[in-house]
Amino acid sequence: MESLQPEIASPDHRTVITLVTGATGFVGSHVARRLASRGATLRILTRPSSNLRALEDLPCERAEGDVRDPASLHRALEGVRCVFHVAADYRLAARDPQEIYRNNVEGTLNLLRAAREARIERFVYTSTVGTVAVPQASGLPDESTAARLNQMIGHYKRSKFLAEEEALRAARDGLPVVIVNPTTPVGPGDWKPTPTGRMIVDFLNGCAPGFVDTGLNIVDVEDVAEGHLLAAERGTIGERYLLGGRNMTLKEIFHALAAASGRPAPRWRIPYFVAFAAAIGENGWARLAGREPRIPLEGVRMARHKMFVDCSKAVRELGFRPRPAEEALRRAAEWYISHGYAAPQSRRYSASESAGNRTHSV
Repeated sequence: MESLQPEIASPDHRTVITLVTGATGFVGSHVARRLASRGATLRILTRPSSNLRALEDLPCERAEGDVRDPASLHRALEGVRCVFHVAADYRLAARDPQEIYRNNVEGTLNLLRAAREARIERFVYTSTVGTVAVPQASGLPDESTAARLNQMIGHYKRSKFLAEEEALRAARDGLPVVIVNPTTPVGPGDWKPTPTGRMIVDFLNGCAPGFVDTGLNIVDVEDVAEGHLLAAERGTIGERYLLGGRNMTLKEIFHALAAASGRPAPRWRIPYFVAFAAAIGENGWARLAGREPRIPLEGVRMARHKMFVDCSKAVRELGFRPRPAEEALRRAAEWYISHGYAAPQSRRYSASESAGNRTHSV
């Protein structure tokens, strides 16, 4: 396998254009800002309906287009040497699931084809931990884990699995593609917010009465952005790199948020069948009301398996050094509170109270 050596920004960086898709989203906006801080000349792909709030004060050129429109991609790639394809349709519930496949699979294939014709020198594709974190007999899954499509729960994971397969195929055919698989990014700038962000906001607003026995790998979003740049500079063509931090149970995540925010952590473990029944009811009401469910059924199905992974490859090969997960969760909580997603708490949640909750949790 070949290693990508060229710098993202050359000394004459005005002649080097880097295209970022998904720059209006959570991870993509941080990737774009990190690139700008390194002196890259940025072009971002935006749709006419895109909310540009995450890109305020960011020096960049806008290219109007859509990953589902090949002609717009050819225009956006004029003069571009490096592509960060971060855009994704990240929904755990959709009235028309085929929209997720059109955006994530067909859109990625369109961009890969356009990048090949444009002779792009490096292409970083943002996949997801979901294509790696599947149950196995022993040890933690890592980049060498050979998952199957039938192990992907829900349309989002299936679409990302299929899109990743297209990226790997393009790398085998000669396009300089490196794949990054972020785990569960948290931190500032989650304007929408993401499904994980909604879970944190619900906790901060006292809407998390309990926890299910599940777990996630938590990583700071700004570290994930840095991992994208490291993958472009040091990654090996055709390889995947998990960009993650610490494996934490949901109970541990809530206790870390409690320590950071002053909110009490939930004390009771909710049996899976109760969570599943609640999700079925909530999804039914959401369909009748014409809104997205607050408890996506796919999210509950995913919760049956802890999304724990071994992220040592990125540390070893890219020099990836994420900050502690507790700090990432603290930064996320502070950002949501400071931006009005939750009200400030009048007092801190003490270590003794946290210990008391741990004692009484079941």
